[in-house]
Amino acid sequence: MNRFSIKDVEALTGIKSHTLRIWEQRYNITKPKRTATNIRFYDDEDVKMLLNVAILNRNGLKISKINKLPKPEMDKLVMEVASKSECINSQVEMLVNAMLDLDEMAFEKCLSHNIIRVGFEQTMYEIVFPFLRRVGVLWQVGNINPSFEHFLSNLIRRKIIVAIDALPIPTDPKAKKFLLFLPQNELHELSLLFGKYLIRKAGFKTTYLGQNLPLKHAQSVYQSNHPDYVLTVLTTPISGTAQNMVNELGRIFSNARVFVSGYQVVHQHVSKPANVTVLREMTDLTQLLPALK
Repeated sequence: MNRFSIKDVEALTGIKSHTLRIWEQRYNITKPKRTATNIRFYDDEDVKMLLNVAILNRNGLKISKINKLPKPEMDKLVMEVASKSECINSQVEMLVNAMLDLDEMAFEKCLSHNIIRVGFEQTMYEIVFPFLRRVGVLWQVGNINPSFEHFLSNLIRRKIIVAIDALPIPTDPKAKKFLLFLPQNELHELSLLFGKYLIRKAGFKTTYLGQNLPLKHAQSVYQSNHPDYVLTVLTTPISGTAQNMVNELGRIFSNARVFVSGYQVVHQHVSKPANVTVLREMTDLTQLLPALK
């Protein structure tokens, strides 16, 4: 059983801590547990129920009515509302619920609904990446069982690979090339995979080396393959400093333009070598690609 603090619940459900306390007092919406030292916490079932409450409330149902719904009726109503809703937060909360339930069918239904509604690329921007940001901090500090991360990450990874495979492989001999990889100990592959999707869609050739690759091996491929551009993502805490890693990337791939994204460079100040560009979001890459041809 996972234990969530009220701040964790706020991060996962979008319900502000003070609102949750009011709902608990006024409507008895949930009863947090207490540790032996009297610290309040919420378990998986509490969070799943509060996600449902958040979805219904965000789609117009008053908390006074939600509070009176039996659980089976609440679950049914949530599925009906979410299947029709265009509210981004509600769709993100459906993914969080699917994660906590390890429910592949609910995940597939949510993503398929949104892919039909707005397309694969927009679903990634509007639903998947906001979901990953919402739970990412809790994964980083170990407040969520890693099995949940692996479950959803593998399902999302599969979706991206299917989308990549549906794209034609560029055949233009003059097409410019990207080298994509994650450095040693970096395992969070989803952003890099989505980067490959965007790059191939834009007509570039790609050499995809995947995760957990020592820099010397990436350098060897760079020296033999001569890519025009390099893309990597730095999410996991780095041995040394992010600044040292960025400097090393600029030095090793000195004749290429290097694009770097991820928590370790976006959320702290790093000086950038002349050939290194930091991408705050993958939308930045989308906007840059036409000019790189």
